[in-house]
Amino acid sequence: MGSITNAEELAKIDDDIEKQAMQNVEVEIVDYSKRAQWLRAAVLGANDGLLSTSSLMMGIGAVHQDAKSMILTGIAGLVAGACSMAIGEFVSVYSQYDIEVSQMKRENAMTEKKKKNLPRPLQAAVASAFAFAIGGIVPLLGAVFVKDYHVRLGVVVGAATLALLGFGGLGAYLGKAPLVKSSLRVLIGGWLAMGITFGLTKLVGVTGLYG
Repeated sequence: MGSITNAEELAKIDDDIEKQAMQNVEVEIVDYSKRAQWLRAAVLGANDGLLSTSSLMMGIGAVHQDAKSMILTGIAGLVAGACSMAIGEFVSVYSQYDIEVSQMKRENAMTEKKKKNLPRPLQAAVASAFAFAIGGIVPLLGAVFVKDYHVRLGVVVGAATLALLGFGGLGAYLGKAPLVKSSLRVLIGGWLAMGITFGLTKLVGVTGLYG
């Protein structure tokens, strides 16, 4: 009788150990697809802020060599871009919110749990504006203390390059994407944006089309 009891206890212990092991395995498995939405928004927002601000500063730097014009243009671009991102994200997420609420009402499935999982427009707007501002502040900090024109342009490009590599690498790491390929894709796209903006603005300035 005692041996049967011991066997049952051992079997119970084995079951508990097996369940615990399975729980540990489940905790270690990360669903990276769930990160996709917020990761994409954060990385794109920061990249947009960086590229928009850097390109605007490079564009104005193509026709004006003074630091004040370049920095004021960067600040204006950062503020305008952050506001645009916030409003766009708010409208987009609020539309999604309305659709999901309407669907729940039609199905009579408006539970407290589902309400908590609804999209948050204000939160999305603030997050987008913040991400844009984080990216946009990089070239501004790089240029604000540099007086020499050519050095300032180089600093803006250099700061943007490092930030582009950082954002690209971070996005690839968190999303488990190829690190080098993702970083280079972001970097080359950024160089193209800055180069095209600088070149076209310089061309307009040389031809005198802007006044």
